[in-house]
Amino acid sequence: MIRHCALDPRPSTRRGGPIPGGARRPVRFAAALGLLAAGLAAGGAGSGPAAAQAAFPYGQELRMDTDPMKGSKKVPILDIADNGLAEIELWCNAVKARLVVAGDTVTVLVGPRTERPCPPDRARGDEEMLAALNQATHWRVVDDALVLTGGPRELRFRKQGN
Repeated sequence: MIRHCALDPRPSTRRGGPIPGGARRPVRFAAALGLLAAGLAAGGAGSGPAAAQAAFPYGQELRMDTDPMKGSKKVPILDIADNGLAEIELWCNAVKARLVVAGDTVTVLVGPRTERPCPPDRARGDEEMLAALNQATHWRVVDDALVLTGGPRELRFRKQGN
């Protein structure tokens, strides 16, 4: 006697007769209903993670909302591409990063940094900013500023003014 396997492409038989359309029909229907419900929940109501992500400032160049360090005109810049890749100019050095956004949460994956010669205060500023970026867990937009929270201190970035 030959038994049918769940992976067998032939129609299954149950109690001696074939199931019309094979055994996959109920699974396909349930999967289609699940996809339809997920699509309506994510995009139909205009709320939830999809709506929160729409406000994230992809494709923007943002300047840290702070004054330059003494003896410098430089302020950190966060340049976020549409795909979440970012170039971050710190107080002295620069890093490439990826920002992973899901709803109001954010993960900043920082890559290697440049090794420019820096005065000690700017090198310390780079270290503190990298620590804050690595520990950031949430984001929000307040008065046109991207605010990253969850680390040792809140980071606030504003759109570049021309």
